[in-house]
Amino acid sequence: MPFTVWNGPAPTTAAQASVTTGTAIKTMLQVATPSTRQIQILEWGFSLDDPPGADGVVELIDTNVAATVTAHAASGIINLDPNGVASLCVGGTSATGYTATVEGSITATRALDVVSLSSVSGESGLSYVRTFMPDDRPIIAVSRFLRVRATTPTTAADMRCFITFQEVG
Repeated sequence: MPFTVWNGPAPTTAAQASVTTGTAIKTMLQVATPSTRQIQILEWGFSLDDPPGADGVVELIDTNVAATVTAHAASGIINLDPNGVASLCVGGTSATGYTATVEGSITATRALDVVSLSSVSGESGLSYVRTFMPDDRPIIAVSRFLRVRATTPTTAADMRCFITFQEVG
């Protein structure tokens, strides 16, 4: 059963909000795998409202340490099957959430995708989506953290990002 999660609360009367990247490395979105299931990434992506002031990078990483984030509500982890059950990936300040205030001291990561950002308007796209092919879909082990991190070193940019995943095993 697929789920999608964004780096902000689920939209209601307003559009999906964008979040500033800041000027240092920042976790924009984090999904904490449950202690009983792995997750498999189906797709992820992001869009920027404007190019960053200097070249930057956006990463999709699997790591062993949680960032301190704004906790996602259960309604923010969207089941794409309207008749499906809720995700086991729960929200929490050190679980599934967005807009990190503390990155944590990471000791082990797997870089699953890395995208360069150009600071020149029109030089590179301001949106990116990667759909993983069935045989190449990364699996994140139990009790790990999947993160979308952005580094825009001189000027913050407003970003919307998402991860679509399924729970396995």
